[in-house]
Amino acid sequence: MGSNKILTFLEMIDFKNALFNLPFAYLGAFLAVRGLPSGYHLFWITMAMIGARTAAMALNRVIDRHIDARDPRTAVRPIPSGRVSVVVGYLAIILSFVLLFVSAAKLNWLCVELLPFAVFILVIYSYMKRFSWTAQLVLGLASAMGPVGSWIAITGRFNLAPVLLGLAVGFWVAGLDTIYSCQDREFDMKEGLHSIPVRFGVAGALKIATVMHILTVVLLVASGITLQLGWWFLLGVFLVAAVLVVEHSMVSASDFSKINTASFAVNRYVGIVVLLFSLLDLFSLN
Repeated sequence: MGSNKILTFLEMIDFKNALFNLPFAYLGAFLAVRGLPSGYHLFWITMAMIGARTAAMALNRVIDRHIDARDPRTAVRPIPSGRVSVVVGYLAIILSFVLLFVSAAKLNWLCVELLPFAVFILVIYSYMKRFSWTAQLVLGLASAMGPVGSWIAITGRFNLAPVLLGLAVGFWVAGLDTIYSCQDREFDMKEGLHSIPVRFGVAGALKIATVMHILTVVLLVASGITLQLGWWFLLGVFLVAAVLVVEHSMVSASDFSKINTASFAVNRYVGIVVLLFSLLDLFSLN
């Protein structure tokens, strides 16, 4: 595979935004051991995240290829534009799920038992907008599985703390996707698709996104309290809250000109900030 084909494939799976969820998956592992996880666990957690995210993106691009082709905003994507074949998309899905299964098996049996649920969520998300306005919430649920899954990978059991952290991640992603999907409201209505902006209008969707991001901050604080984390962690949460305020200030019901910056460029650093300040808390104060 030539370098151009590799770059096009990475464009298809939106590789440039891979840092959205990976820091939270690592955070779940660090918090599970209150320190540094083994290289073995970090490696297979990374492989699992790569498998899950690649499968999710490839599924979305393959399943939505006909819709994407009709939308001027998405018609340039690799599959509808013909730069990546559908066969390559399906192959990426199969290989990614194989990687996800192998990674789960290398971690512990509970991860394997929970794998069907994870696969179901990853698959159903791309179909949700065809029959329910809750598509953004399902995307949030898919993202929430990262920190919860990495905690289970380390400990082999559920716990309240990673669930709170997972919910924080879920509402964060659902909120930013709600903002991002506002620009597609007219196209979605014409196509008979469903979303929070279609159901509640742009102004209503932006208010819902605000509530989701308030819940993100509240749940981050709650997870920190549950884990008895200190001021470094809370400072990280404060910075995240500031980032979310900036994000919401960049978009209004009448102005979507900065929506890409608000949804991606600004939010790209949220997970990194939380991970960095959590590590400062774990290794500097304990």
